[in-house]
Amino acid sequence: MKLFRTFLALGFLSVLPCTPAATNEHAGHNHASHKHDDCDCDHPESRAPIGVMGDHQHGQGEFMASYRYMFMSMDGNRMGDTELSVSQIGTGGGLGFPIVPTRMYMQMHMLGGMYALTDRVTLMGMLPIKDIRMDHVNVLGVSGPAGSNFRTTSSGPGDLTLSALTRIFENEHNSLHLNLGFSLPLGSISERDFAPSPGSPTFQEVVLPYPMQLGSGTIDLRPGLTWLGQNEDWSWGAQSVATLRLGRNRHNYSLGDQIEASTWISRRINSWVSSSVRLRGLAWGNIDGRDPRLPTVGPLGFPVETMDPNRRGGTRMDILFGANIQIGSGWLKGHRIGLEAGMPLQQYLDGPQLQTDWTMTAGWQYAF
Repeated sequence: MKLFRTFLALGFLSVLPCTPAATNEHAGHNHASHKHDDCDCDHPESRAPIGVMGDHQHGQGEFMASYRYMFMSMDGNRMGDTELSVSQIGTGGGLGFPIVPTRMYMQMHMLGGMYALTDRVTLMGMLPIKDIRMDHVNVLGVSGPAGSNFRTTSSGPGDLTLSALTRIFENEHNSLHLNLGFSLPLGSISERDFAPSPGSPTFQEVVLPYPMQLGSGTIDLRPGLTWLGQNEDWSWGAQSVATLRLGRNRHNYSLGDQIEASTWISRRINSWVSSSVRLRGLAWGNIDGRDPRLPTVGPLGFPVETMDPNRRGGTRMDILFGANIQIGSGWLKGHRIGLEAGMPLQQYLDGPQLQTDWTMTAGWQYAF
């Protein structure tokens, strides 16, 4: 826990040096943070890449609806910074797990809404709808032939996040706002599917491991800072947001704390298209406690790595490329479309653990 409080502090400090030293306030004039009559907010580069949440504010009384489709592919296993084969993880010459995950795909539909109470305070809510699929190899032949493959799935709503974005600094080209939020545990932590069951000759309906659950089961704090800047053709920014778990859930565990920090730059191509590049760093901890519903068998105490609470932490650095499209005329005027995709530059995992292959976000926003 102390480690991730430190990451949080460092993430906030990484944003602060980017803000201007002088506090030259210009009332009602900001290109980056919210909408005013004299603002160039209809330009495509005036918003962060679509994968950044809580990046901007709105003028008093303004609403915004949004939808994002997010996809993440995980392929192969890694321990530390070393990739491992199935034989290196499985029973017989490996780490001793009788079941080894090989791939995971997660699709997420993120529904969002924003409302500006004042020019300084914007409220935001986000609800994810998840679809998770994980493929495995039955190395030892638990409840089935050795070497056979099977898949487990889960789907449904995740945890609801509510936030307030409060501006604490603004001048002609830069702004800084505080992200203060929390998540409510609406996502299920009791997802089940049919899988090999130790001691049984057939597949049984079992509680799925931690990565296959849809929520955290805890109320989580989500503090953060966002800095934005813009001139005539360029925009830039940085954001740090932490997820801090408050206690354990009803099954006696809590997911690890997490911090995500991003920095990006965008360039206007023409009056309706901009391109962007973003660096994103993530660090997350191991699970505190243990779900007693998960079995403990085999040389390492767990039939599969995803059930081990001490093999869930890690760090990752991604590079992502994006584009924003701002429709400026016709019956779709004011609608904004964004696309961003990327891959890890580096990842270090408390594994063995599935490694991220690539991610993608596509989204739509409309303010009224």
